Amino acid sequence: MSIIKDNNHKQLSPNNKNWPSTIRHPTSDTLSKYADKYFTLTKECVAAFGDKKVTYAVFMRRPVTCAAKMSVEWLKWVMAERGARVDIQILHREGCWVGAGEPMLYITGSLFHLVDLETQYLQKLGAACVAAYNAYTMCVELPKTAFFAVDARHCAGTEMAEIMAYGASVGSAKAKKKFGAIGFIGNATDATAHYFDQDTGFGTMPHALIGYAGSTLRATEIFHETHPAENITVLVDYFGKEITDALEVTNRFPELAAKGKLSVRLDTHGGRYIEGLDTAKAYAVLDRNAPEAIRGYRTEDELRALIGTGVSAAAIWSMRECLNAAGFPNVSIVASSGFGPEKCRIMALAKAPIDVIGTGSYLPDKWSETYATADIVDYNGQPRVKVGREFLLRK
Repeated sequence: MSIIKDNNHKQLSPNNKNWPSTIRHPTSDTLSKYADKYFTLTKECVAAFGDKKVTYAVFMRRPVTCAAKMSVEWLKWVMAERGARVDIQILHREGCWVGAGEPMLYITGSLFHLVDLETQYLQKLGAACVAAYNAYTMCVELPKTAFFAVDARHCAGTEMAEIMAYGASVGSAKAKKKFGAIGFIGNATDATAHYFDQDTGFGTMPHALIGYAGSTLRATEIFHETHPAENITVLVDYFGKEITDALEVTNRFPELAAKGKLSVRLDTHGGRYIEGLDTAKAYAVLDRNAPEAIRGYRTEDELRALIGTGVSAAAIWSMRECLNAAGFPNVSIVASSGFGPEKCRIMALAKAPIDVIGTGSYLPDKWSETYATADIVDYNGQPRVKVGREFLLRK
């Protein structure tokens, strides 16, 4: 069996311990229950009237970044389980741009053995390619900012979480290679940490720990006492006192702050400004630090990201000013809450001093854009495809 490696050069062969268990689903034994019914009925027709060698062309309807290895690996695994040969021609290198309607794969083999696999290999392809595209865009917009994948809670199950982590790693690797971006440095779960070349997931505290402790400072103390060797990222929006709580924690742990082992995370929701800001003060802080960001015409969405409520560019600049004024220039700022490609573009415009972005917003915004499609373009060596899809025929 062929072995494909992921971006971190770890084997994904089904016989290897690194093969993700979620991607083995469905197995050959359970596949018929998850395949579209017209595929299984067609399989019975082919069994009755004779097999043919066919070639499928696989494409997407929007531009994407090629992230095909997971889908291809699953397909090869199932075909090997069936003792059937398959030839898969990947037309674009992993991480390359693929145009709308442009064939990404040609899959050649027995129609009997391939026809009921389409549902699953398309599921594992389309969303990964869009996630890779979005992750790449975000990393390129903010090449000096590290990204941290926190998408797992927004995924529809563990298999989607696996696919999304893989997609983000492909987009990140492309941004690192082409633009020297820092890219994605890790994620929130142990199971998918290997995609980011890590042994475990990262994380410090959720809002629940602060609620449990009764104060932001006490939650930090509890965490530090329990995990003394861990760097600390402190959530500071729980009580609506982002600046006050950030300074209280940094003053309590000045040595950690001086060594760069303490970060503050802004996660303020869009219903209010961070402590000390309003519209006028938000304009003022940007005028001091990135005046060009507010000089030209801006759309409503752009203004919201620049000077609006929640985690805006103004909020991040305000936190940076306060930390520096208090003598804590080495305390990093982690920003989360709605950081997708567009918000990253606006943060770059404002030169927002973000050290790390926690994001799940590289997940596809419009799920309809993730739909990958496969059409048979050749039957026993004779080119044939439905009218309107002639662009898929091999040149």
